[in-house]
Amino acid sequence: MLLFVDNLTNVDFSFLDPQRGLLGETWLANVRLHGELDEQGMVCDFGTVKKVMRHWLDTELDHRLAVPIRSPQIRIEEEGDFLSIHWSFGNKNEFLHTRSPRDAIALVDAEILTAETVAEWCISQLKQQFPLSVARLELDFTLEAMNGAYYHYSHGLKKHKGNCQRIAHGHRSRIDIWANGKKSPKLEQRWADEWTDIYLATRDDLIAKPKHAGVDYYQFAYEAEQGPFDITLPQRCCYLIDTDTTVEFIAHHIAQKTRQENPETSIRVKAYEGINKGAIAEA
Repeated sequence: MLLFVDNLTNVDFSFLDPQRGLLGETWLANVRLHGELDEQGMVCDFGTVKKVMRHWLDTELDHRLAVPIRSPQIRIEEEGDFLSIHWSFGNKNEFLHTRSPRDAIALVDAEILTAETVAEWCISQLKQQFPLSVARLELDFTLEAMNGAYYHYSHGLKKHKGNCQRIAHGHRSRIDIWANGKKSPKLEQRWADEWTDIYLATRDDLIAKPKHAGVDYYQFAYEAEQGPFDITLPQRCCYLIDTDTTVEFIAHHIAQKTRQENPETSIRVKAYEGINKGAIAEA
């Protein structure tokens, strides 16, 4: 017998890609359980499936930075309750370095992170948490279907009381823009192009501008409720704004800058943070 739950939950996180570097992502989780019927006539109670899967994904993957521990491109150093991650990527020998509390990092037993390898890692951690009636657990991640423009972004919110304070978590997000009341795919694509695989940062968190092997970098750091966070990455991967990088401020920034570029045009922006949530701003 097969039990399934489609779109059980979604995870918003960032991960390290061998070519693209730091990549913000949003995945939908779908689960299937194979097994015999128990005395209730069930493979497993839906309540148990939702409770176990959602809690584990929310705790171990959502709003974390996922790193492939078997990649030759990574160096991980343990510093007490903190992890220092050094990641080389791309064809230009660029790197990313971050230091965070352990709970901000997902150490995935894989060489390359894909939806398939992350799902395999999740299954290996989860399969012991279900009753014996479940013979096999399957999990896959899918993407939200989008017809228009979108971008991948990573960020951190130092003032947030929850896990959004982690300096490298992210989202795959739609962007909708109206110019004088009409939908504008051109303006939407303009932002999707500029914010491809971007790290959105608050200017006040910038503490240094180092240079390594001819590449210009930014270093950001802040102290949050969960501890100190630090990240260094190439300047070309970053976009700085003068406020915190909440989705409300993101929508406001896009609306204001788009209006500056189109001064005779009324602008309305609907910026998403992952799936089915976000903020609207007008200028």
